[in-house]
Amino acid sequence: MKEGISFGSVLAIVMSYAKWHSIWWAILHGMFSWFYVIYFAINYN
Repeated sequence: MKEGISFGSVLAIVMSYAKWHSIWWAILHGMFSWFYVIYFAINYN
């Protein structure tokens, strides 16, 4: 079992914070991990 935060979560947190400037949104999007990364790539690229 792997512990810690995944690369997808970190990527989602960084992208969310850069876009929205809110730690609360970043935490929420970090929980969705790769789902948010894919959503962001489709909608904001």
